Amino acid sequence: MEYYKLPLGVQDLLPDEQFNLNEIEAKLRRVFEGTGCQFVSTAILDYYDTYSDISNRIPQEKMFKFTDNDGKLLVLRPDMTLSLARMATKHKIGSDKLCYVSPIWNAAEAGGLSAREVLQAGVECFGRKGAFADAEIVALAIDSLLSVGLQDFILDIGHVGFFKSVLEESGFSRERTEEVRAFVNAKNIIGAERLVKGTKAEGAISALPTLFGGEEVFLRAEKLTSCTLALAAISHLKEVYDALVSFGYGKYVSVDLGTVKSLSYYSGVVFTGLSGVIGAPVLSGGRYDNLAKDFSSDFPAVGFAIGLKRLLVALERQGSLVKAPGADLIVAARKGAEKEAFAFCQKKRAEGKKVDLFAGTEEEAMAYFSEKTGEKYLVTKEEVLSL
Repeated sequence: MEYYKLPLGVQDLLPDEQFNLNEIEAKLRRVFEGTGCQFVSTAILDYYDTYSDISNRIPQEKMFKFTDNDGKLLVLRPDMTLSLARMATKHKIGSDKLCYVSPIWNAAEAGGLSAREVLQAGVECFGRKGAFADAEIVALAIDSLLSVGLQDFILDIGHVGFFKSVLEESGFSRERTEEVRAFVNAKNIIGAERLVKGTKAEGAISALPTLFGGEEVFLRAEKLTSCTLALAAISHLKEVYDALVSFGYGKYVSVDLGTVKSLSYYSGVVFTGLSGVIGAPVLSGGRYDNLAKDFSSDFPAVGFAIGLKRLLVALERQGSLVKAPGADLIVAARKGAEKEAFAFCQKKRAEGKKVDLFAGTEEEAMAYFSEKTGEKYLVTKEEVLSL
């Protein structure tokens, strides 16, 4: 076996990649904290039952599972939002803006832009509801992508209430509704139409692929249904859209009522951040007011998560990554002058310089110097020589 190989779906990060990832994280931290968000961390290990015995259960094949010493089944954290909802319930967090930079693990994802170890940065806003709260979170998502320099992106915003209410009015069961949703999400509108044919929902569901664009979408959608709850969803989404336009963010937003995410997980507005340079979302979010009920609590919530490695790929493809800077000074010691060289380095570091002390022979140091940029020094017992 070649022991240097990695399993599918995980990767190492080399210095340039890690430097740029650190820069992305630092920029996002400033944006998050600038809106009053507080950073938290949740446990990496959790009980399998926490995610398998709830209404918003995660399929067992998506979780990395192993057995604890007491025989109980554990998992690597598979979802940050559920983990934070559990934490908020345990610690009685009723209304707060929380944020994080943390990985989740998905055993089923591997290859291409899909990963098993998914590093995310995100925000969860607990205890706040209404169109203005939704618009603020979408605006924060836009600010986050702008802060890292992403250039060609759009946020598709929709509302699960439109799709869900239209089908419920037609008497569709939860299971049947989920079947239709699966077809819509897979862009298989023919499969979806077959399931709704002859029902009151047929017109609205058949039109879903065309219900995207600007504010004109709302009028078109209103004409497709008389369902009170579906019309309320359209009205709420229009409030969110109008608020974003008034903030000056209209050019970053597109309405898409065909964005139909999990109906048990999400309860209202949903949004997806798409980059023009990669074929996968870099951001995903929405409102999930019922999620806390899985943990015997009840509070409204809205948030989003950014896939940092996908974002790194998008920035690389648009040519925005930079080379990791080296040390400002590279220092070598002549034999017998190690103490003096170390003292010189410490002094320069105290002045704010990045200093690389090469621990090797003078001959090896000369070869090392030829590979590096920055000021070069050779320290002897008597003096410091600039090379």
